[in-house]
Amino acid sequence: MDTKLFSPITIKDLTIKNRIVMSPMCMYSCYDQDGKVTPFHLTHYESRAIGQVGLVMLEATSVQPNGRISYEDLGIWSDEHIPGLKSISERIHSHGSKSAIQLAHAGRKANLSEPILAPTADAFNEHFQQPQSMTEADIH
Repeated sequence: MDTKLFSPITIKDLTIKNRIVMSPMCMYSCYDQDGKVTPFHLTHYESRAIGQVGLVMLEATSVQPNGRISYEDLGIWSDEHIPGLKSISERIHSHGSKSAIQLAHAGRKANLSEPILAPTADAFNEHFQQPQSMTEADIH
């Protein structure tokens, strides 16, 4: 039987050791609500690489603190996030796997207490707060 599942695949300059990809998941595991990597994240993602997942995609990682789905989301809005994210990536790579990240902004689905931004000022539904409409400056 000819199977390609465990064969390497090259996409442009990236060669992945097999065709097994872990989809991003929201793990809601930032305990201090600062968006920083926790021991849970290190173990969770490295375990997937140990299990021979070829491409490990990190969870929805917020580009702004008020763009998170929840306060427990990973963040990438500050240089303070770099060491933890770098550590995850190094651990994944040490097992021959590749790492990727899903950048996220929850927009009108953000479940936070402070004001949130979205493309328009329309709430997602009656259970969500009304967001502020983003300006062009906000987008930049």
